[in-house]
Amino acid sequence: MTDKTPLLIDTDPGVDDALALLMAFNDPRHRVVGLTIAAGNVGLRHTVANALKLCEVAGADVPVFAGCEAPLLHPARDAANVHGQDGFGDVGYAPCPRTAEAEHAALAILRLSHQHAGRLLLVALGPLTNVALALKLDPSLPQRIARLVIMGGAVSAHGNITAAAEFNIAFDPEAAHLVFSAFEHFDLADWEATIAHGLPHDEVVRWLQADSPRARFYEAISRQTREWSADRRGDRWHSADALAMAYALEPDGALERLERPVAVELDGRRTRGVTVVDWLRQEGGPDNASLLMRYDQARFEALVRAALAAG
Repeated sequence: MTDKTPLLIDTDPGVDDALALLMAFNDPRHRVVGLTIAAGNVGLRHTVANALKLCEVAGADVPVFAGCEAPLLHPARDAANVHGQDGFGDVGYAPCPRTAEAEHAALAILRLSHQHAGRLLLVALGPLTNVALALKLDPSLPQRIARLVIMGGAVSAHGNITAAAEFNIAFDPEAAHLVFSAFEHFDLADWEATIAHGLPHDEVVRWLQADSPRARFYEAISRQTREWSADRRGDRWHSADALAMAYALEPDGALERLERPVAVELDGRRTRGVTVVDWLRQEGGPDNASLLMRYDQARFEALVRAALAAG
């Protein structure tokens, strides 16, 4: 048995997912045992292809499992306007010759949870559809997960896809509700934490000039979304999934966390998909979430630089 922590990543690549995956592949203390893929940022055909390509670029021999191609109940819009129609900036990369495994992502989550019971770190970077389906197939899943880290939500309802909701949760609120209700505890890196931990555009450009395949590939696929961000969000670029992955890989980098009850709103013309935090604990629910409020910025940036082989 290896001393490395087994790491399973549920994701919908996506430019920011790609950076988070490079961080995970680069971490010597963790072994990525699988990528389970959902639709989200773009459709499943593209997110699976993107995951396979990123493994190729990084030289990572990691199995990729295709999962749910739509939310559990209701259609949702993607984020192709930010990530490109293919999710990787529409740069026309040569597809990876490898294909996804035959096993469905939800079944892979369950199998790997048994294989690494009590040790598995599960990091969810996209909509929670695959994890929710796994839970419906086997409600005992949370008992085998050592730690669940979720990128999602907007704890003060400053959304990025609607006025109040964050993209991952709003894409499939029913799935998020199932997951938030089933796990006694999870770590949450939300959109507002992301905004508080932006990466300086000029520094990112410098990092991406590194002479490495990872930096060159990431410079190309991220160019569109970085330009989109610079035009709308000022001098810092925000990578939500990279921050969540930093929190997953190095939790001691968290400088401030708050334990609170968190639920997902499923109704409402303006509030569907909102993560509702019971800040004053008025409803008597358990503190099911550890909310990341502040992370060591220098450590975060060092993890990003290392992932890009940028020194």
